Amino acid sequence: MSTFRFPAAKPRLSSDLPPTRSVFWTAFALMAMLATVWSLASPIFSVPDENAHAVKAIAQVRGDLTGHAVAGVKHSVMELPAGYSYNQQIVCYIFHPELPADCGFELGDKGGKGWFNTWVSAYNPIYYYLVGWPTLFLNGSAGIYAMRIVSGLLCAVFVAWSFQTAMSVRRARWMPFGLTFLAAPMVVYLFGSVNPNGIEIASAGALWIALLRLLQHLDGRDAGLVSSLPRRYLWLIVTVSAIVLATARATGPLWLVVVVGLCFLAAGWAAVKRLFTTKGSYLWLALVAVGGIFSLSWTLGGGSLSGQASASDAPLVGGSFYQGFTHMIRLLPDHLQQAIGFFGWVDTPLSVYTYWPFVAAVAILVVLTFVGLDRRSVVTMGAVLAAAVLVPALVQGYSVHQTGIIWQGRYGLFLYVGVTLVAAWLLSGRSGRRVGFMATRLSGVGITLVAAYGVAAFFFVLWRYVAGTDQPYSAMWRNPSWEPPLGAMTLIALYALASVAFVLWSIWLAARSARAEDTAAETVAETEPTHA
Repeated sequence: MSTFRFPAAKPRLSSDLPPTRSVFWTAFALMAMLATVWSLASPIFSVPDENAHAVKAIAQVRGDLTGHAVAGVKHSVMELPAGYSYNQQIVCYIFHPELPADCGFELGDKGGKGWFNTWVSAYNPIYYYLVGWPTLFLNGSAGIYAMRIVSGLLCAVFVAWSFQTAMSVRRARWMPFGLTFLAAPMVVYLFGSVNPNGIEIASAGALWIALLRLLQHLDGRDAGLVSSLPRRYLWLIVTVSAIVLATARATGPLWLVVVVGLCFLAAGWAAVKRLFTTKGSYLWLALVAVGGIFSLSWTLGGGSLSGQASASDAPLVGGSFYQGFTHMIRLLPDHLQQAIGFFGWVDTPLSVYTYWPFVAAVAILVVLTFVGLDRRSVVTMGAVLAAAVLVPALVQGYSVHQTGIIWQGRYGLFLYVGVTLVAAWLLSGRSGRRVGFMATRLSGVGITLVAAYGVAAFFFVLWRYVAGTDQPYSAMWRNPSWEPPLGAMTLIALYALASVAFVLWSIWLAARSARAEDTAAETVAETEPTHA
């Protein structure tokens, strides 16, 4: 039996660049640790819609693909095995942040129902097959935690691909800073849950970077931006990421078009033309098209598009496009807060002051693109920012008459992460040379700010579930009402340790990349002929 191996990298222009294999495996290990710790720290079903997604996965791997209708029950019913009997008391703490997660009823206890009417029963089945299989061997809470861990490991693969492709060129000094936002607490929180929102963000992150690197590879005019990874390997990452993004949720094909379109804009016409005129691209493009068509066919044929909501389900049901669009623009600050860190069923915000380190890190990266780059780069950055604001408003405005306002900030994370990734990509390019001298220092500051915010968010969210917000922090270790697996204080220590390791490694990557680029530039300058 042959074993998969990463393709051998092409000869590097500088030996100072870290090997791409070690970048992949280090990123994977760190992200797997962060996601796993989050998956253990959150009570089961404390992530939005997790009970609905988990039930679909449990039933689907046992052959019940979409459930069945029951008279008088609003959503499709899916049958549950005995070890997963469900009682709504399990989530007594939802919308009550003062209550700890000790509700006195566990998944699988006697007295629970052997069915659950899930509103995601008709969703695309791929994600649920990928994460649902551990429940064939485990029951109750253990099965949910196992699904979470599997989901987190899958997301870690895409984040590792993001790091590997980002650091595969000589000019990448700002990339570790941009990639840090794939380890932001709200993102990793979703990675470590049973919810396709997590893998949607992870696959989008990999697609943003891998497609940009592939387009640079096809362009080939700037040796400092040509990936050392083989083109077929970049195509593999692009194809897998695109298919997973397209099939993660019903809106996946639209998100795929948005991400690809913005990458095309950033890379320029010459690279895009070569993409579609190079014979080796056709098979990969066909595979992406098949994935997109399958997703569209499932959505249109399986009924996973939202049905007509009633006036009591959401605001503005039956409203006009203009009403929905303008309402979404007014809600932008709320959605940004939710995307930065509004945990639980949008019932666990953090202190306003806690958000400032994260906001400062984003501001450093984005402001630099507007003040330190050329006109074309500024236009590209403006287009990506505009998409992050307008795409959710346009989509929700289009569907508001049917669904009402149902958008949450986490739905836009695939775009918000794209803002930081494109900003770092632009700053690392040729036009970023005049601000390149600040990269190592500012990257260190920004990466540390994001990680510090992550540790603070992890602590506060765990406090909310272990003791409840009415109790002092000391109740977490003196008199905990609920304890996660391994214990709250152990998990806090593990998360802090993994965060420190991530910070040190990311700063090292940024410094080494900057040194490699500077060394290469000095070598070129020395070999150029001088003129009297």
